[in-house]
Amino acid sequence: MDKSIATKNLNDLITKVEAARLRVSEHHIVKIVGVSKYSSSDDIKILYENGQRAFGENKVQDLKEKSETLDELPIEWHFIGTLQKNKINNLIDLNPTLVHSLDSFELALELNKKLEAKNKKLSCLLQINSSYEDSKSGVDPKNAIDIYKNILSKCPHIVLKGVMTIGAHSEDENEIKKSFDITKNIFDSLNEYGAQYCSMGMSKDFELAISCGSNLIRVGSTLFKV
Repeated sequence: MDKSIATKNLNDLITKVEAARLRVSEHHIVKIVGVSKYSSSDDIKILYENGQRAFGENKVQDLKEKSETLDELPIEWHFIGTLQKNKINNLIDLNPTLVHSLDSFELALELNKKLEAKNKKLSCLLQINSSYEDSKSGVDPKNAIDIYKNILSKCPHIVLKGVMTIGAHSEDENEIKKSFDITKNIFDSLNEYGAQYCSMGMSKDFELAISCGSNLIRVGSTLFKV
């Protein structure tokens, strides 16, 4: 990716995010995570040099390769893919800033056990299947608050930082909004338990997500398009 294209992509994104967040409140801050799963380490480096600091990978192996290649840069790495139990130890060793995809209480117990063995802690978001789609991972919204509290009490090596959802797979904006609103209501209920991040919105729907209260978006194609 050419440097001038990267600069334009990032500037265009920031302009849209700024406009969307100001429509909510001038105090509403939105964190941008660049989804770099289809991109090279060189592309990440160019965006980093333009000021983008947080990047997310879907696969543990890709996270390992890119974080090692770009080791000299203090990049904030996020893991945003489905976490398989046999990859937990590998992920812990990479020490990501945030894991977005804690999608069940069983996974939390397994992750906590492995973290305890390594005497480490890991920051995570609870993934909620707010669109009730079989193709998506995540806990049932009706159980999300109880599961969140359970993880807090039974998994001391997991530092829960909030919730994450993927918007409904629909052309109907009202359906997408409904899935975001469900998640935001859960997030609001968890504020007293230290929830900081309501992670919603990707390249297609981040402006709608921000209007629904998202304060962390995961954007790939918008940032990395050539």
